[in-house]
Amino acid sequence: MTRAAVPGQPGQVSSQRIHTGRVINLDVDTVRFPDGSTGELEIIRHPGASAIVALAGDATVSDPELVLIRQYRYAASGFIYEIPAGRLNPGESPGDCAARELAEETGYHADHLAHLFTMFTTPGFTDEQIHVFLATDLHEGATAREADEFMSVERLPLSRALALIRSGEISDAKTALAILHASRFGLAPESNRL
Repeated sequence: MTRAAVPGQPGQVSSQRIHTGRVINLDVDTVRFPDGSTGELEIIRHPGASAIVALAGDATVSDPELVLIRQYRYAASGFIYEIPAGRLNPGESPGDCAARELAEETGYHADHLAHLFTMFTTPGFTDEQIHVFLATDLHEGATAREADEFMSVERLPLSRALALIRSGEISDAKTALAILHASRFGLAPESNRL
């Protein structure tokens, strides 16, 4: 979603669609900057996404287990650890997207889903926002992955996930931020907080 500039205020003056794709669109926007000058910016438009920090088993134990996926990502040249996540469908709420993506990618269904925070992924060139949720009281079911999704479900103790963030093995930004947020702000026992 773009905001048109109020005369004299920063914001979009005009926009031209350059590319329409399956996942993203590319626009060239004429923008008024805070000093009143104008310029052109290339902006990737994205419908937004939801991502899920899923806690398997008892969330109150000293080192709760996280449900992660290890997914092949062409842009990353291999397999990486991620939390389950995916794009919002047209008209879909972030919460419904989170529940759907958790089930499709991991087979798990959550009795409780709570919104944690919303983040911009890379605001220098995209309007993509990811809505991060905490999923608890999980029940196993069947996955429904897309044809281009190659992944395995991995259950890791929170302490191991934090160690993988520290070592750089978890290099996906949404995953690292979501796990660190969950760890730091009371969703895990004191012993696991940073």
